[in-house]
Amino acid sequence: MEIVRAHPTFVVLGDSAAFGTGDEIKSGSFRGWAGFLSEAFQDGCDYYNYSRPGAKSSEVLAVQLPRALRQNPDICAVIVGGNDMLRNGFDPILLYKNLRNCCEQLLAMGSEVIMVELHDPNQLLKLPRLMQRVLSRRVNAVNVVYRKVAAEFDIVTVKTRKIDGVHNLSNWHIDRMHPGPAGHFMLARNIAEQLRRRGWAISLPAKLSVTHRSKAEKIKWMLRNGTPWFFKRSFDLFPAAIFLMSIEIFKTVFRRHADEIGTMYYPEFSPQSHWDLQEVNEARVS
Repeated sequence: MEIVRAHPTFVVLGDSAAFGTGDEIKSGSFRGWAGFLSEAFQDGCDYYNYSRPGAKSSEVLAVQLPRALRQNPDICAVIVGGNDMLRNGFDPILLYKNLRNCCEQLLAMGSEVIMVELHDPNQLLKLPRLMQRVLSRRVNAVNVVYRKVAAEFDIVTVKTRKIDGVHNLSNWHIDRMHPGPAGHFMLARNIAEQLRRRGWAISLPAKLSVTHRSKAEKIKWMLRNGTPWFFKRSFDLFPAAIFLMSIEIFKTVFRRHADEIGTMYYPEFSPQSHWDLQEVNEARVS
């Protein structure tokens, strides 16, 4: 295929998944899939990463996007939704509007836009069954937003769950919410392959050498970073989790109405279903 452009301006927006959390190459310095990708363009690129761990979609739209637009990016990744999902009062409609607005402005400038769907954390985390349902519905709500936006525009989209071996523990950081070095590398390869099909001069090595953390290092990381993060997010999500788990119990007791209640609070976000924002909104919890 004819090469579109050999030295692009590559900009990254989003949250910790865009920032590179899980792939710390030295103290305070993160590489991540975007770092791998920036090094893979055959003639180099101008790389700007404006993402921030903890960012929600409203911040990406209001703060990060204007910085990106000033760079006139040829390629721009917008990776956000995980923090929206983990907050009490999660609003999929707001996420959709913010994500769509970002993509629309970038595409109007002629940018190639990249999005990455969320993995299935229940494949990695051992949670109580009711908590799994709460988490699964929210993750699926984020992914249906991504798919709806991707269906409206021509966007490079990584369907994370369809990558072979994606849920192998070796690909994930100790927190099981972020990719580890191997997982980031896997995402970078998937994106690079899609960009290559679109004519970009990009390549990646076939293998990545990974130094695995020792058990002592993992425990140290959990005490320093993982435990504070867990308690902070628990306070955000706990009220919504209690509410949704109550609904699950209600469904179990009153099975006669299970279908109606399930549709109301736990819609099936199937890729084959018709895109209906009202359906997405049913995952909203006030």
